[in-house]
Amino acid sequence: MTATSLDPAALLSGPRGRRLCLELAQLLDDEVYQAVFHASYDLDPGAGTSVVMFGPGTEARPRLTPADVVRRLDAVPLADLDERVVLAALVEMVATARYWQEPDGPDVLAAMPEVSAALGRVAEHLVSTACVGWWSDPVPAGADREVVWHEDGRPDTPSGMPDDVDGLLAAWRTDAVEDELRAVWERPADPTAGWGGIWWSAPPRELQRSTRDLGTAGPVGLWLVEDSFGWERATVRPVVPAPGARVLTVDGPDDWADLCRRHPLVVTASRRHDWYRTTGRDGAWVQPDWSAVAGEADAVHLTVRGYVTTAGLPVPVADGVASVLAGWDPDATYWFAAASPAPGAVEGWWYDQDGDSWRRDGT
Repeated sequence: MTATSLDPAALLSGPRGRRLCLELAQLLDDEVYQAVFHASYDLDPGAGTSVVMFGPGTEARPRLTPADVVRRLDAVPLADLDERVVLAALVEMVATARYWQEPDGPDVLAAMPEVSAALGRVAEHLVSTACVGWWSDPVPAGADREVVWHEDGRPDTPSGMPDDVDGLLAAWRTDAVEDELRAVWERPADPTAGWGGIWWSAPPRELQRSTRDLGTAGPVGLWLVEDSFGWERATVRPVVPAPGARVLTVDGPDDWADLCRRHPLVVTASRRHDWYRTTGRDGAWVQPDWSAVAGEADAVHLTVRGYVTTAGLPVPVADGVASVLAGWDPDATYWFAAASPAPGAVEGWWYDQDGDSWRRDGT
């Protein structure tokens, strides 16, 4: 994307952008929260099975409709937005992303034309604020941070750059091609069949990753985590790119489509069933071949704007061919080369549940 500002229509064109606006509206107005809670329940594909409402008064709960949600959205007070409120909406948007099954009730609700249109007020207000000013900016020099989680409470240290990136990427491509060939033979062509498998399209997670530092709030990577395990301890260390590092930027659907066209990897059989469930599209699928992308770049950065306008969307690549950006956290940069941990400067961070915030050790 070449525009310097986030277009409200672009924000509402994809499932994550719509969910962001819906989450923000709920944070701004409890009546919207209540309306979405009740109206989305009956729209959820798991209503009554994997999603169950129980407790006193359940049988007499309000039976609200999308029209009720629209009326409440039309009345949302659009006061000055606080960075913390917008970050909270981003957290909920990312936490509810799922590319391996059907959209949940709120995503279904937000995609309804009348609800999406009503979210236009929220989208226009959001993109007019300073809160989105950094969403497509390059990461400032010295602001890259690597986050490594303390899995199951065990202390860990930042992973750094793998010793053999070329070998890692070559093995990743071999595994991806073999998975696709197995899927061609083993899995049915019917996209509605009950099959699943690898659903993500981001670079290999063994690569070094970083996000920008938000100052006292900590790195973006502490907050915006898809498919999170809910870990509450992490180690953070600055990452220093080499001078002149070549960083490709995914700032919207056009950038993602361009990557797929230049370096296509066919994943139709291996992604067909999961991506059909999450997008409703049946057809040929590709994703970027990261082993080839590494030949022209030292890193690839997904902006927040790129995420909210692209993630979960069936992005057209060619006639009859599309792709899905999935499993890539907002603002995350994957490094193929030319980045190294800064000496020292390692910090421990912990999640303060009472304050709903991340804090440095000792604070």
